[in-house]
Amino acid sequence: MAGSGRSPRKRLAEWSGSAALAGFAILLLTSGGGRPGAADAGLVPYAVVGDAIPASLTGTEGDPARGRAIVGNRQVGLCLLCHSGPFPEDRLQGTLAPNLAGVGSHLSAGQLRLRIVDASRVNPNTIMPPYYRTQDLTRVAGSYAGKPILSAEQVEDVVAFLATLKE
Repeated sequence: MAGSGRSPRKRLAEWSGSAALAGFAILLLTSGGGRPGAADAGLVPYAVVGDAIPASLTGTEGDPARGRAIVGNRQVGLCLLCHSGPFPEDRLQGTLAPNLAGVGSHLSAGQLRLRIVDASRVNPNTIMPPYYRTQDLTRVAGSYAGKPILSAEQVEDVVAFLATLKE
């Protein structure tokens, strides 16, 4: 890019670093072309309606405090590896994905739920891993083979927390 002050090699290195971070963020999970969901063995069945999963996976609302802990946990949710948000106590936050500030004002609980369960149902090109899917995945880390990243209860906790992030 003329006038940018950065060489093509430096831009490539910066892009490669972002790509490597994204690769780590998805825990070696790359979605396949299938559209699983309720058919995933051992998972709570759910129905996608439009761009949402309207019904709770557990039949009850999640706990926002537990959801906040999952979002900020770098061993469980890893959300802040890609996302940023109103979390001043978490110094290192991502820039690869949308800021979570105000997400509860823009998306319903059902829309949030689908994005956590399997964001590729909304955007097939997403780098966000499917947190509640086990089928049609490639390059799955051994510790996650046949298991979702989050349980149904954890998904509901994250939904409950994100729904509180209003503008």
